Amino acid sequence: MKKWIFGVIIIAVLAFGSVIGFNLFVNNKIKTTIANLPEPIFPVTVEQLKPTVWPQNIRAIGFIEPYQGVDVSNEVSGIVTEINFENGERVTATTILASLNDQVQQAELKEQQVQLPAVRNDYLRVKSLYSEKSVSEQSLQAAEAKYQALLANIESLKANIELRKIRAPFDGKLGIRNINLGQYVPVGTDIVRLEDLSVMRVRFSVPQSKIGHLKIGQRISLSVQSYPNKNYEGKINAIEPVINDKTGLVMIQAEIPNDDRTLMGGMFAEVNVTLSDLDKQFVVPQTSIAFALYGNSVFVVEKDGSDHRVKQITVEVLQRDGNFALIKGDLKFDQQVVTTGILNLGNNTKVNIVESPIDTPDKMPKL
Repeated sequence: MKKWIFGVIIIAVLAFGSVIGFNLFVNNKIKTTIANLPEPIFPVTVEQLKPTVWPQNIRAIGFIEPYQGVDVSNEVSGIVTEINFENGERVTATTILASLNDQVQQAELKEQQVQLPAVRNDYLRVKSLYSEKSVSEQSLQAAEAKYQALLANIESLKANIELRKIRAPFDGKLGIRNINLGQYVPVGTDIVRLEDLSVMRVRFSVPQSKIGHLKIGQRISLSVQSYPNKNYEGKINAIEPVINDKTGLVMIQAEIPNDDRTLMGGMFAEVNVTLSDLDKQFVVPQTSIAFALYGNSVFVVEKDGSDHRVKQITVEVLQRDGNFALIKGDLKFDQQVVTTGILNLGNNTKVNIVESPIDTPDKMPKL
């Protein structure tokens, strides 16, 4: 019995030993084969690093508003008796746009004006008598007070009548009227929109980190979707003196000449503030950059005898503009940077420089 058990153990040891030995033999063969394989060479395209001028700017979305704009309204209530404008008409300041019924006020004014000569003559008569010491000073003061009160009433009635003539407060273009003849309009009714479109204003916000680059009088440009091929020029005329504590942004306002009246209040605009250019900068296509959570990098080609190998260099992406990026790192001008084909590259990888772009998944879409 003991001999049988011992034999089984020996057979098991031999079986396991054979398996282990076979695996070691196979692994050794694989290592030998891999070691004797030729080193892979990956095709890449390159671009020489040259000192580049990088234009700086601040871009933002702005809101356009007129230089002056108001909903023309009435200060007194009444019935509309005249409408003297057409929708969309251009008007000048003080033009009467509409009139309210003033018959009662006109009648009261006429009544006061009829009394004026008699009251004035009475005052002059008492004044003459006072100079002759025939009446008391109190009688003179009473006559003068009555005369002055009548003059004040007349002026008040004239002002009340004038308020019933609704005038344009400044030159501009009218919108669509909101009243009709015979309509009763309470105080504060919106009669029509009036906007001065000769000069427009654009408001936009920028991060507080950019405030040091902005100043009053600085030139800006903008475009709107309605006229995509037209560029508008203007100047910054105001900078909000406080930063929004919730967003960290500061409001900027600029004035834009609008001679052709194409800009309208309420439009959204793409605003561009041009800053001083940066000279002698490292600029590469965004396809050159290997973006990663632990850091971004580029690959530069170095000569290794008759071969070409790449060196991975960590870089910081400072700004982006379209397909290009402004970077900084341990780079030198005239180095060759890999532009396409970076997916399979690592430090010291052997490469073959080709002319045509490499069609690999790492090729980034246009921004």
